[in-house]
Amino acid sequence: MLTENDIRSALGSVRYPGFSRDILSFGLVKSIQVSGNDVTVEISLATRDPNIPRLIHEQAMDVLKKLPGIGEVRLNFDIKDPPGTNTTASEKLGKSSIPGVKKIIAVASGKGGVGKSTVASNLAIALSKTGARVGLCDCDLYGPSIAHMFGTDERPYQNDEQQIVPIEKYGLQLISMGFLLEDASPVIVRGPVATRYTQQFLRQVAWDNLDVLVLDLPPGTGDIQLTIVQTVALDGALIVTTPQEVALIDARKAVSMFQKVNVPILGIVENMSYFLCPSDGKAYHIFGQGGGEHEAKRLGVPLLGQIPIEMPIRECGDQGHPIALEDPATSTASKVFHEIAAKLR
Repeated sequence: MLTENDIRSALGSVRYPGFSRDILSFGLVKSIQVSGNDVTVEISLATRDPNIPRLIHEQAMDVLKKLPGIGEVRLNFDIKDPPGTNTTASEKLGKSSIPGVKKIIAVASGKGGVGKSTVASNLAIALSKTGARVGLCDCDLYGPSIAHMFGTDERPYQNDEQQIVPIEKYGLQLISMGFLLEDASPVIVRGPVATRYTQQFLRQVAWDNLDVLVLDLPPGTGDIQLTIVQTVALDGALIVTTPQEVALIDARKAVSMFQKVNVPILGIVENMSYFLCPSDGKAYHIFGQGGGEHEAKRLGVPLLGQIPIEMPIRECGDQGHPIALEDPATSTASKVFHEIAAKLR
């Protein structure tokens, strides 16, 4: 007699096309019904690519038909329409799937060390200065930095509805694994547990009437990233890179991931674009010049901003006072962040 566990075990070998993870760990299998030897599986997808459900259907039918004694197999697909691929940074963004949130923007990069969290933090602040209610979710469980960059070690608590109440600082609503850990405590969890934590941060947090939720994604294109793009209706992604080719190579991988699941690319932000020398005011292109601009043209998306290397960016981040809080008239970096926010609003 077949059981639900038999079906789940078989479906555990069905990979999402183009990736190494299976459809179960991504939460795409919504229900399994076993009636005698007949099986019905409900699968939910967010994609406009007709090849994705076709390939999943073929794989699933292949593994299920091999189960001893199995009868009729029915796979029902609920294919959701993801955000429009023609959305641009200046267009109004769509509705989100997270309670209490109107729009969701992901800040991503192909590799670590390009300043993605710095961009996400300062972008969130700059967006709030436009009058929007903004939240910032640190999705990098293994290397959370938002707590330090906002200079708070406050602990979140649960409300009466068993939701996590986000930390508030500088007018933003914040959540990060850094608020839950001691300074030296590492997060040691495997992919499925990490994605479960991420879902809790997104859906079990009492986000209070946000206009925009900024997601600071981990570097790369791993479990957490794909889980988010498959289970959350992202309104768009902003790609952070530095000018040199080694960073652009990895940025293209991040772009490719979002394109596969039809998440619009809102634009490119080139961080560490040049060093603005305080003594002579000249710009020195330490990591090369024009890489971000060339990549934006290749993709047909805006180059949203070029952020210089300035000591105050590092100093403000270490002091828990992001540079975007400074007057744009006196800080080049702050001015760029506010210009990026204006383009996204």
